[in-house]
Amino acid sequence: MSKQTVKRRTVLDLQKMKESGEKISVLTAYDFPFARLMDQAGIDVILVGDSVGSVVSGYDTTLPVTMEEMLYHTRAVVRGSEQALIVADMPFLSYQIDETEARRNAGLLVKEGGAHAVKLEGGVNVADTIRTIVNMDIPVIGHIGLTPQSVHRMGGYRIQGRAEAQAQQLLADARAVADAGAFAMVLEGIPAALAKEITETVSIPTIGIGAGVDCSGQVLVIHDILGLCDKYSPKFVKRYADISGTIRDGIDAYIREVKDGVFPAEEHSF
Repeated sequence: MSKQTVKRRTVLDLQKMKESGEKISVLTAYDFPFARLMDQAGIDVILVGDSVGSVVSGYDTTLPVTMEEMLYHTRAVVRGSEQALIVADMPFLSYQIDETEARRNAGLLVKEGGAHAVKLEGGVNVADTIRTIVNMDIPVIGHIGLTPQSVHRMGGYRIQGRAEAQAQQLLADARAVADAGAFAMVLEGIPAALAKEITETVSIPTIGIGAGVDCSGQVLVIHDILGLCDKYSPKFVKRYADISGTIRDGIDAYIREVKDGVFPAEEHSF
């Protein structure tokens, strides 16, 4: 009996989901085991986020993350997934210098990393960059609102778009990202009413994180929803499990049994 072919999500599937009103589920992953579990659960999109810098590498921000790190983690996630669309974040300085560098690095994430699409932060200011990458036939997700790579300019991780001028700028950013050819965009840390307006204004799917329920889909960091990262606790995060306690209990039991000479027992020995 032949093995049934698994159909992987595509950028066209996400557009159809927006048009039909089906919500898009997105989670971050940075390694093979988590990617495999998410894929088995039926996640639509796996984002290999530069948030790896904060939740895995222990950096205070995402800014130190390198292309080499993103390539390593993207390859691991791709190996663990058969069904989800894999999107890789373009880290800081991989697309801001010039369009040639942006094209090269986007190409590397697809060619060497195995990603199906890339994500980069910014609105009007990166529209030309999005366009030049799309012109290489590499799908792009935009990211506007609270953009972590702009943490210093924003004066921290602050909600964006509360003031009218800021809201109008975000609407302009959303239109610019869509017009440049992005197939979707992340809306992070913006008021729910503004996110709803943007979602209704642009034709491409919006993926919210701290942007209310009216976006086309939602994304969260896997370590946040499983209680594995106590470094940050954003209001928009919902904890669906707390496995850090279970992990600590297992480690405590292992240490205790090693100290007491209980492990390895006869059944663990040759």
